[in-house]
Amino acid sequence: MNADIANQLYQQPAEAAAHLTPQVWAEANRLLLRKAIAEYAHELIIEPERLGPDQNGFARYQVLSDDAAVCYQFEAQRLALRHWHIEPASIRKLVNGAEQPLDALQFIIECRQRLGIREELLPIYLDEISSTLFGSAFKRMKADAPSSAELADAADFQTIEVAMMEGHPGFVANNGRLGFNAVDYRAYAPEAGSDIRVIWLAVHKAHATFASISTLGYEQLLAEEIGQDTVQRFTRQVSECGVDPADYYFMPAHPWQWFNKLSIAFAGYVAERKIICLDYSSDRYTAQQSIRTFFNTSDRSKRYVKTSLSILNMGFMRGLSPYYMSGTPAINEFIKQLVDGDPFLRANGFTILQEVASMGFRNFHYEAAIPLDTPYKKMFSALWRENPLPLLAPGERLMTMAALLHVDKHGHALLPELIQRSGLGTVPWLRRYLEAYLTPLLHCFYRHDLTFMPHGENLILVLDSHVPVRAIMKDIAEECAILDIEAKARLPERVDRLAVDVPDHFKLLGIFIDVFDGVLRHINQVLVENACCTEDDFWRAVADCVTDYQDAHPEQADKHAHYDMFVPEFLHSCLNRLQLGNNVQMVNLADPASSLKMAGNLANPIAKFRRRVAARVPADALAESLE
Repeated sequence: MNADIANQLYQQPAEAAAHLTPQVWAEANRLLLRKAIAEYAHELIIEPERLGPDQNGFARYQVLSDDAAVCYQFEAQRLALRHWHIEPASIRKLVNGAEQPLDALQFIIECRQRLGIREELLPIYLDEISSTLFGSAFKRMKADAPSSAELADAADFQTIEVAMMEGHPGFVANNGRLGFNAVDYRAYAPEAGSDIRVIWLAVHKAHATFASISTLGYEQLLAEEIGQDTVQRFTRQVSECGVDPADYYFMPAHPWQWFNKLSIAFAGYVAERKIICLDYSSDRYTAQQSIRTFFNTSDRSKRYVKTSLSILNMGFMRGLSPYYMSGTPAINEFIKQLVDGDPFLRANGFTILQEVASMGFRNFHYEAAIPLDTPYKKMFSALWRENPLPLLAPGERLMTMAALLHVDKHGHALLPELIQRSGLGTVPWLRRYLEAYLTPLLHCFYRHDLTFMPHGENLILVLDSHVPVRAIMKDIAEECAILDIEAKARLPERVDRLAVDVPDHFKLLGIFIDVFDGVLRHINQVLVENACCTEDDFWRAVADCVTDYQDAHPEQADKHAHYDMFVPEFLHSCLNRLQLGNNVQMVNLADPASSLKMAGNLANPIAKFRRRVAARVPADALAESLE
């Protein structure tokens, strides 16, 4: 923990909540209520009633509480993919005709029956909403927060990372972080931008496993990450404990995890010298948007470090499985070779950041007590991920793709600033972006049956003159899959878990839900709201991107036809329904498809822009081309 921050807040406790003023709290509630109504309506959890005709694309709507005693009225524009663009200033809460202050927590309680959240989980969800509001208020009170105009020209990747305001665009309770107290928030939250030093521990090899890609060994990793002098110092410390250093690995942990989990839940292992606390790192880091991943600010050439963090956030305890860690580098190496060996992806510039090494520590007490998957088995793991900075050419810079949805505290969006500075029109800029982002995802699916989790935080865009030129994918091992169970027999050992058995009609959801609904739906609103283009302009550009890719690959025509990107509608897999159904563990990681929550179908916004039916090739020719 940053000692200066902690000392200040513990000596002046009121400072921990100094950002919670009536004005900023009212603004945070209004904005979160806008998102709650929009996303719950998007998922058909609530169904707003229209009160009047359209005026300039907007109409008046209302939502009643479960008992119809409370009425929320607002103006909204209905966009593609059942998206609700709500004017926040228009939201009013009426009780017996009298206007009342907006309160996001009270809205959840008033609509709890339709939300369908179980009685025992409701308090946890309310905690997550409160924490989300707490963080929103902090971000809106930051005096040094750069404007969108300033971010558009920011050269430093970390300046942009720290400045992000919203978090996940779909989840309503998206910054729960349950487990952090107010001091922890200021020390470890990405938006706080605090310096963090990880804690190094020596862990006994009887419990710990190290894995790495074939070109990187344990000694080399340590030499590059902490240096030989520190390795020697840690080795002496272990010897002074009366044990053999050769029996131990050196492993980093999040400071919060050491003080709150490892030193207590693993106390027996600490007492038996199976875990030995060594020291804070000499290097300093900043937390990334994913909160448990750190960027090294002391030496910007070093790798990211990602650690287990047992806080509850967006439906999961944010641990790392030691079992998955053992196969993580092998999976990354396989995917890297696949991507780099594909001429089309190589020409496109698409690449991945490899998770090059990992460690996991097994707590045999929890394993013996709990046979099923549980966060208790994921409290102590770490991995190292490649740094994207060495991938840049002169004049290029990095930007998290989440930034395309960023709106600063003054209500100004970043995306229009980028487009304006690029010198391109909106549609030409979009074409460049889609070529960098969507095209490689289409190719991975159609050519390799390979899907990622390509949401904004998992993608890093490379920009040149404010224009995306290529995309870098990260978070590989836990969030990619080969949608062909028969591929398991062809995959190397430790990699075969990539092959999954998914119903055929679910396979394109990796594009339709994760890309169209999860990313492009929100980009469309930003552009329409800022009069950058029309909805038809936007979705026509997406359709053109798909058609251009398919036209360039006629050898895959049968597969394009079978998995048709231009179908009239597709299944709507819902995120908030998942979280509301079980906000402690919303997905069965052993069988993710079984956990999906559907809410009707979504009309495909590119269906009307189908140019033509692609020419078909004989099935035997298709099979030969895909070998």
